[in-house]
Amino acid sequence: MTRVALIAHDERKPDIIDMAQAYEETLADYDLLGTGTTGQRITEETDLTVERKASGPLGGDVQIASEVADDAVDGIVFLRDPLTAQPHEPDISALLRVCDVHDVPLATTETGARYLLDGLDAE
Repeated sequence: MTRVALIAHDERKPDIIDMAQAYEETLADYDLLGTGTTGQRITEETDLTVERKASGPLGGDVQIASEVADDAVDGIVFLRDPLTAQPHEPDISALLRVCDVHDVPLATTETGARYLLDGLDAE
């Protein structure tokens, strides 16, 4: 089954929820995982089930990176806030590095996320 991780900085959480709602039918066929708060918000505001890792400040992004290294993730949507991200929010650099090493697509914009999800759906 296709496995996708969903992560968002605080300011982008409404955007990832909107995206999850728009792609709910597609995402319902995927095995989803996410950082703590993002995963919780998605499950509260959709009918999707998300395996929640720790919150970003507690290492949830690192837990997801570990799954990438284990070839257990097919793609990641990480809607980040490049202008006002707070120090407690997850840093993308380690996650980006492991995705590059393991050839796993990672989208950081809504447009990129749509391409990623549409591409996975076409497989």
